[in-house]
Amino acid sequence: MGRDPKQTIASAESANIAMMQPVRMQPSIPFANSQGLLPLPAQGRTLIRFGQLDMGGSPSKGVHIETRLAGQVVSPCDGSILYAGPFRTYGQLLIIDPGGGYHVVIAGMDRIQVAQGQFVLAGEPVATMGAETRSSEKAPARPILYIEFRRDQQSIDPAPWWSAGGKG
Repeated sequence: MGRDPKQTIASAESANIAMMQPVRMQPSIPFANSQGLLPLPAQGRTLIRFGQLDMGGSPSKGVHIETRLAGQVVSPCDGSILYAGPFRTYGQLLIIDPGGGYHVVIAGMDRIQVAQGQFVLAGEPVATMGAETRSSEKAPARPILYIEFRRDQQSIDPAPWWSAGGKG
């Protein structure tokens, strides 16, 4: 019994496509050109936007999102992990280098699933939020994810980068 010529052609085409797409180790497009294309790292309610007063009364250098318990956190962009680990009182912190002098800082996670030096793609799972609530006088609070975009070591408003579905 011979092979179906259509299957042989399809198999050869699949192999050629796979060979043309080696494992990517750099962003697919320059970060500066990705405005309006990036996914929010987590679903939830935006509590504080860039520039609004934070809980300490200072203008926020990032976005604070109330997430669901044990919610998944994804990378908002392609880039290399510069730092992955605990940082002061911020919980687990990630710094992603998407290139072009930009850095994305994400803090407040409970568990990180990536390592320093690893390359991640936009939308790839990188961490998990906490599974417990923090009680306050008014009501139990959900975990809060903090996202900050930096260019040349200065905080910038991430709002123009979020895709149409993002409200950060």
